[in-house]
Amino acid sequence: MAQDIIVPTLGESVAEATVSKWLKSVGEAVSVDEPLVELETDKVNVEVNAPADGVITAISAEEGADVEVGAVLGQFEVGRQGTASKAAPVAAATQTAPASSGTSATPAARKLAADNGLDTGAIAATGAKGHVTKGDVLQELAADKPAATLAAAPVSAPAPAAPLAERVVSSREEVVKMSRLRQKVAERLKQAQNTAALLTTFNEVEMDALMNLRRDYKDKFEKKHKVKLGFMSFFVKACVLALKEFPAVNAEVHGTNIIYKNYYDLGIAVGSPSGLVVPIIRDADQGTFAHIEQSIADFGERARSGKLELSEMTGGTFTITNGGVFGSLLSTPIINPPQTGILGMHKIQKRPVVRGDKIEIANMMYVALSYDHRIIDGREAVTFLVRVKEMLEDPARLLIDI
Repeated sequence: MAQDIIVPTLGESVAEATVSKWLKSVGEAVSVDEPLVELETDKVNVEVNAPADGVITAISAEEGADVEVGAVLGQFEVGRQGTASKAAPVAAATQTAPASSGTSATPAARKLAADNGLDTGAIAATGAKGHVTKGDVLQELAADKPAATLAAAPVSAPAPAAPLAERVVSSREEVVKMSRLRQKVAERLKQAQNTAALLTTFNEVEMDALMNLRRDYKDKFEKKHKVKLGFMSFFVKACVLALKEFPAVNAEVHGTNIIYKNYYDLGIAVGSPSGLVVPIIRDADQGTFAHIEQSIADFGERARSGKLELSEMTGGTFTITNGGVFGSLLSTPIINPPQTGILGMHKIQKRPVVRGDKIEIANMMYVALSYDHRIIDGREAVTFLVRVKEMLEDPARLLIDI
């Protein structure tokens, strides 16, 4: 029985995706629930699985194609026997590339070649099994046109802007389309700058007490909870207590209204191969240190493998980002709309500090709070950061909520 392979529902507010990679080829035997194709959205990657044992009989949407929810990706024959080895994917029926002289090419390479009137059979192949890759086509274009012209892509912006001028691309440059995730991150960051009244306040935290506590208990903690004791759980706990004292930092601007949130869903910024993602620790005020550390470790692992769910990255009330893991000494993070605050952690560094009349060496970290000045006053922002500092410098306060 034949049936269409369609783009599934992708999650709240996600209506379109890009075909990232076909994991199976036309004619190849697949088992039920085996991944057929990977779709890239502006939040996460989604795999479309086989509905039953069978074989792909046609591919309608090639790699790199933009598709909407419900669109047909290809056809699948249930119960049909296929080959054990992979066959070359069949191009979509609408392919308009010149006839090839027999050389195999990836879908992205075929599309780029077709758009530029090139024959993939005449292009030197460097890919696996003699396939022509997209890079091979780009190299051919660069050789034929040392100053190829790239038409400016339309830019999504909240306000009308002058169209981008055509960009001349030299043979020593490479043009790569932004991933959907990268486009979405760029859009949201620009949205924050265009709509919020952003301001950043700074402080520094003496980390010695926290580092000593972690040193004393990290082995026992890891043995009991099967996860390492990091600094992030302490920052999460400190931020939750400060947010309870200053609810505007946990609020949202909606038109001329302020929505105060009596729950604490904290986003933890995580780097992934395709860009920055911010999974959410739900009800962080109710989680133990072990629960928070386990959640963060799980988020990091699944972000790197592209396995985060859409539902895990929506609805946060406040965000923490740690640029210190990459060596950042100081930064001004940008809030994640519609949130009104984000805390930036940075590198721990030994610095001289004054204690009484003595100068001593201490482990210090700069911290930054970026906030929406429309509803958060400077006094609130500064005092919020001071509260976080006080609790981290005396971590026992986190246990007795003072």
